[in-house]
Amino acid sequence: MRIIETIAEWKLIKRSSRGSWGLIPTMGFLHDGHLSLIRRGCSENENTIVSIFINPTQFGQGEDLAQYPKAIESDLEALRREGVDVVFLPSTQEMYPSGFDTLVVPGDLAIRLEGRSRPNHLTGVATVVCKLFSIFQPDRAYFGQKDFQQYLVIDRISRDLNLGVEVVLGETIRSSDGLALSSRNSYLSDTERLAAGILYQALTKAHYLYRNGARNCKDLKDAMMSIINSEHVVSLDYLSIGNVETLDELEVIETTAIITIAAWVGSARLIDNIYLSE
Repeated sequence: MRIIETIAEWKLIKRSSRGSWGLIPTMGFLHDGHLSLIRRGCSENENTIVSIFINPTQFGQGEDLAQYPKAIESDLEALRREGVDVVFLPSTQEMYPSGFDTLVVPGDLAIRLEGRSRPNHLTGVATVVCKLFSIFQPDRAYFGQKDFQQYLVIDRISRDLNLGVEVVLGETIRSSDGLALSSRNSYLSDTERLAAGILYQALTKAHYLYRNGARNCKDLKDAMMSIINSEHVVSLDYLSIGNVETLDELEVIETTAIITIAAWVGSARLIDNIYLSE
C-alpha cells in the first residue's frame, strides 16, 4: 500500500498504473460503513485509492471541524488489511493552496435539507470532491446512502460537468439497534447512544405503515414524531418525505419516496434515511 501526501506523488503513480481505479473519499476515523464501500471498490476495480482529508470548506462556523475525530494509525492498518492500493493524506495547503479562489456551487438539489440547515456545506463537499475527481480521474467513486443528498449532488455534478466518473451508492451499515454508523457517533454518551436508536425506530415505523397502505405524508410524519418526541435528549432538525431523484417534498406518495431525517442527540448531529418502495 502506497501512502502519499501530494498530487505530484500521485502523478508518478498514475503514469505507470494500469487498469480501472475506484475512489473512496473519506474524512477518516473509519468504521464498517467506510469499509463496506472500500470492499466494494476493491471488488469492482483493479486499483483502489482512499483519501483521508478533513475538509474545512464543508464545515460552517461553530461546527465541529476542530473536534472531528481522528485515528490515522488504526485507519491505515484497516486499509492495509482491506488491500487498498493507494492512500492519499493531503494537507489543507495541498488541497487549498494560497490564492485558491474557486468553489463548485451545486444547484437545486443542495438548497433543501442539509442545504437549509448547513449553508455552504454542500458547496464545500462539491468543491473537494470535484478536486479529487480532477486529481485522480477515477472510473468509479463510492458514497454511502446515509448521506443520500450528498450522493445525489455529486452524481448530478459528475453528469452535468461530464467528469466521466460513475458515482456508486453503497448501502447504509447499521449497529445492532439500527443506528446508522457515523464517525460522529463517537460524540455520544452512553445515555445518548441508547436514545439515538429512536431515529431508526421512527424510520422503520414509517416504512411499516407504508407497506401496510399508508400514503399520506403528514400521517407518516405524525407517527414518526410521536416516537422521536418520546426521547427528551433527541431534538429534531428536519424530517422530510421526498422524491427520490429531486428530494422535492411530497404530500402523498404515489410510487416511491425517501424519508430523510436529521436530529441532534446531545452534541452530535445525526442524519439517516430510508427508502419507501413497493
